[in-house]
Amino acid sequence: MTRLNNHNLGNLTADVAVPHYDRNALTPGIVHIGVGGFHRAHQAMYLDALMNQGEALDWGIVGVGVLPGDKRMQQALAAQDYLYTLVVKHPDGQYEPRVIGSMVNYLFAPENTEAVIEQMAEPSIRIVSLTVTEGGYNFHPVSGEFDLDNPQVRADLANPTQPSTSFGLVVEALARRRSRGIEPFTVMSCDNIQGNGDVAKRMFGAYAQARDAELGAWLEAEVAFPNAMVDRITPVTSPTDIDELSQRFGVEDAWPVVCEPFTQWVLEEHFPLGRPAFDKVGVQVVEDVEPYELMKLRLLNASHQALTYFGYLAGYRYAHEVCQDPLFVDFLLGYMREEGTPTLAAVPGVDLETYRLTLIERFANPQIKDTLARLCAESSDRIPKWLVPVIRQQLAQGGEIYRSAAVVASWARYAEGVDEQGESIEIVDRLKAPLMAIAAENRTRPTAFIENRELFGDLIDSPRFVEAYLATLSSLHERGARATLEGLASSKGTL
Repeated sequence: MTRLNNHNLGNLTADVAVPHYDRNALTPGIVHIGVGGFHRAHQAMYLDALMNQGEALDWGIVGVGVLPGDKRMQQALAAQDYLYTLVVKHPDGQYEPRVIGSMVNYLFAPENTEAVIEQMAEPSIRIVSLTVTEGGYNFHPVSGEFDLDNPQVRADLANPTQPSTSFGLVVEALARRRSRGIEPFTVMSCDNIQGNGDVAKRMFGAYAQARDAELGAWLEAEVAFPNAMVDRITPVTSPTDIDELSQRFGVEDAWPVVCEPFTQWVLEEHFPLGRPAFDKVGVQVVEDVEPYELMKLRLLNASHQALTYFGYLAGYRYAHEVCQDPLFVDFLLGYMREEGTPTLAAVPGVDLETYRLTLIERFANPQIKDTLARLCAESSDRIPKWLVPVIRQQLAQGGEIYRSAAVVASWARYAEGVDEQGESIEIVDRLKAPLMAIAAENRTRPTAFIENRELFGDLIDSPRFVEAYLATLSSLHERGARATLEGLASSKGTL
């Protein structure tokens, strides 16, 4: 058994790939806020690959945790010299472990806010990147406006030099760079939000404007926020993953990451202070990200929502179980082909039918063991961004919407908090209490859930959407998830 750290890299078996570069030669160039599994399977992996080519040694990553739960990650990585193992799990059972070495430090902001701000203020830091989840941008799901009433935001605005939010930390660092005559770093969002760079610019700009109008105007004019599309299925690390790495490869790693073989990153070329040569390791650097991000959000992400509530209610607990069931596969492909795809423009270099079929193969990978519980989490941040735009556009152009409406109904049924066997469902959502309160009215006032204009806007005013939604919700209550999908398949939406 070999404990993972710098000293022991040479003791790992030949089955485990290790960094080929001198980690002592790395210097920080990127600060990353929100170090989770996805960042470590994606951006940090791409940088490690580039470093293995002898490049980007001045682009080392300094991780930053801002949430209380991030302390555990900071401790685990610090004990391993910020090394960790990335295990790619292939559908045929092959495991491909690789030690990633691109992270050089990890700062826990609640314990040392000043260190985090000063690190970002360093001239060597040219990019501050983010994976803070869809909910981390603090904007209203319908209006898209920054929530200045958030208590943490209010506290940061009252004491801007001792902030606790990512907005406060980043803007204070930018303010210090400005006062010191240091050019601003680029803010690079890596989250699953349409126009993620544009959204980040609006949100950080709104915070800066509320703090100081002149600072807000400077940020608007001077700070770059490139858009990006990111993709790699990365389930939560389980105790079994840690044990398997130990037993199969002899590596003692407190927090490895597991992921699928597929990975994609499409990045807008907008980096005034430069960037690593990501294009040398498979990143698509383009002028316009939008076609790619809409493809991913409306086909992959929305399809995850299409499979997860129906699948959970039908008794499945993993994504691969759902996508090995022909009934669910037909429903997913129907959604993608007839509802999601018609809202997309042409995507340069991508055959959409091949992409759709590849998604089913990825979802069906039994080695990933992506839980439906993970995919069901934080639905109030996901459905309005990924699925509601599809419904709106299809309604406007007279296209099919019954599958999309059925997905919304399946979420409403799931939010009741009890499955078809009468077992409790653990709802994980920032709006858990109000959602469950509304869902409790589903049987007595069937439109209650979609009357929530905070999440669905004016969809309640569309008779076609309401009719399709009510038909599915009624069928879910009377017949259950599986019979409902069978009915949808045979009747083409007229349950």
